[in-house]
Amino acid sequence: MNTAPPRPRVALISATPAAIGPAVAGLADAFPDAEPWNLLDDALLTDADARGGLTPGLAERMRRLIAYAVEGGARGVLLTCSLYGPVVEGADADVGVPVLAADSAAFAAALAGGHRRVLVLASFEAALSDSLERFRAAARAAGSSVEAVGRVIAPGDVPPDPGDADGVLLAQYSLAPHADALSAALGLPVHAGPLAAARVLRAAVGDARGPASQGAAAEGGAPCSE
Repeated sequence: MNTAPPRPRVALISATPAAIGPAVAGLADAFPDAEPWNLLDDALLTDADARGGLTPGLAERMRRLIAYAVEGGARGVLLTCSLYGPVVEGADADVGVPVLAADSAAFAAALAGGHRRVLVLASFEAALSDSLERFRAAARAAGSSVEAVGRVIAPGDVPPDPGDADGVLLAQYSLAPHADALSAALGLPVHAGPLAAARVLRAAVGDARGPASQGAAAEGGAPCSE
């Protein structure tokens, strides 16, 4: 009997349940061949807050989660929590599959969008400050002259006046479900982490069925912004 080849498994490592739905929806939209696998450690954020940020111990905890995902047959890994983005550096070389930070793909898309000024939106001040700092750093690293301004907005709020911004970047996965409505209301392109990441993962993983997924099937298994 003919059986369909296994779908490429993509692990979504989240620090809050609020990020899971948008991350899964991003895969369904831009990488529907992928099989999402949700790994949730809902103490990652509270532990980081209690310890004053991303400590070496917490970074090692995330690396163990990434290794667990790959051992379980993941062909790609997405960290949906931006706080843990620094752990990604060098991770794909260590585990042999693509590993993405929460918003690296959205940053790249915004920087490649030909914008002069990007409006960054977040639902609370700390997330906004963090995203603005990292996006500006990404712009400097890319040699881009794009400016970034920020605003706090709650889901369901009246769309903000974008001023002279010609693009929008959402700082958190929990805001991603509002991307289309914001784009329509503002008449501007809106860059959201889940969809941008799914597009990058699709290009990096495709529907390849390599040894990792085959091994998982042989052992009986089917091939975290806030």
